[in-house]
Amino acid sequence: MKAIKEKSLVIIKPDALQRGLIGEIIKRFEKKGLKIVGLKMMRLDKALLAEHYNHHKDKPFFKDLAKFMSSSPVIVLCVEGLNVINAVRLVCGSTKASEAEPGSIRGDLAMSTACNVVHASDSAATAKKEVKRFFKKDELHEYDKSEYTHVYAEDERK
Repeated sequence: MKAIKEKSLVIIKPDALQRGLIGEIIKRFEKKGLKIVGLKMMRLDKALLAEHYNHHKDKPFFKDLAKFMSSSPVIVLCVEGLNVINAVRLVCGSTKASEAEPGSIRGDLAMSTACNVVHASDSAATAKKEVKRFFKKDELHEYDKSEYTHVYAEDERK
């Protein structure tokens, strides 16, 4: 079976780690049928935070965001699947968690815009940069996922 190559980065944020939600969050991506090809726990240092949140660096909330994201370890995932960017964002729900759809991660598990338990890549271009930023090539794993025959139609797997 041909591998499906679109990838997305997910960060399980400090609030989720502190609340014991790691397993629940990972479970949701697995239940959706997405393939986890990279997973690790890490601390985000100042340099990595500055690079990742460069688009927010001049905003008044950047200092608090950096403090929050470095307050405890995070879990970073690289997930793969058909139209994975959109699928992950739907599973996560709206960034403003108090308005996120019921059934989504944020809709069920969060109330805040800042403490919204997960980060997800917002586009294919961003995902490529983010995956490369957080994972070395040898930390990403290619493998056949047998359940794909029950997740995707045959023409979607090609």
